[in-house]
Amino acid sequence: MIGLLLLNVLIVAIPASILGVLLVHRKAIMVADAISHSVLPGIVIAYILLPERNDLGLFIGAIICGMITTLLIDFFNKRLRLTFDVSIGVLFPVLFSIGILLMAKYAGVNSDIDMECVLFGDLETTVLETIEWNGKVYGTQFFYRLLPIMIFLISMILIGFRTWQSWLFNSEFLSIKGFKIEFMQLLLMLLLSVFSVVSFEGVGVVMVLGLLILPAATSLLFVRNLKQNFIYSACIGIVSSIGGVLLGIYFDISIAPCVTLVNAVIFSLLLVFFVLKNNVKVVLPQK
Repeated sequence: MIGLLLLNVLIVAIPASILGVLLVHRKAIMVADAISHSVLPGIVIAYILLPERNDLGLFIGAIICGMITTLLIDFFNKRLRLTFDVSIGVLFPVLFSIGILLMAKYAGVNSDIDMECVLFGDLETTVLETIEWNGKVYGTQFFYRLLPIMIFLISMILIGFRTWQSWLFNSEFLSIKGFKIEFMQLLLMLLLSVFSVVSFEGVGVVMVLGLLILPAATSLLFVRNLKQNFIYSACIGIVSSIGGVLLGIYFDISIAPCVTLVNAVIFSLLLVFFVLKNNVKVVLPQK
């Protein structure tokens, strides 16, 4: 059981840590926050419209909502000339509020969708949906739903590493060569939307955001090389996930927030070490 839990957490942590590096370098980490919350209306609307619960239907509804959010952010930013953070700040609370209202009005208190599921997921029950053959367990359905995303993401980074590197640090160069830099942005947002939706039910918003932000931010304290950022971030995500699972099992509490807590502790300890090692002076704001 513990082994299956670890597999389910790691299959979220590794792709999230890799995606987080791209988002942090692109200074688009708040987009992850917006998309992770804004997929809720799509899930609830699909849940309402479908005669019975259908995971594929919920997935399609959430993906559509996530992509609409991405396009709206881009529209507000480029067409209405609102800053990137203002565009996100407008859409994120509005869409999330719509999702909550729809859930409260139409989903019902006894439905499969509730606020606890949205925020913290239901990681512990994912181990009950196993894949068995000849009486042997070969993992969970949750694991195999996320495995193709992780394989595709890692393959995409390895094959197109130089293109991603140029897009992050010298997008004008790609544009001069005739490369559509908007395609890279949409591809990243699509990957983020798909990943958020697939992992949403199992681990919830809190753990998804924690794994997208904290490992990448921690690795940036010590390395600026993109290749090393990917490796360090993935390793930090793996260590924090293992620590979170053990902490949750030991204290018999929800595992998803424990993973985020361990991530935060690692970040805080390494931040203190970074400040002391580099003799960074902390300047408090003057009144």
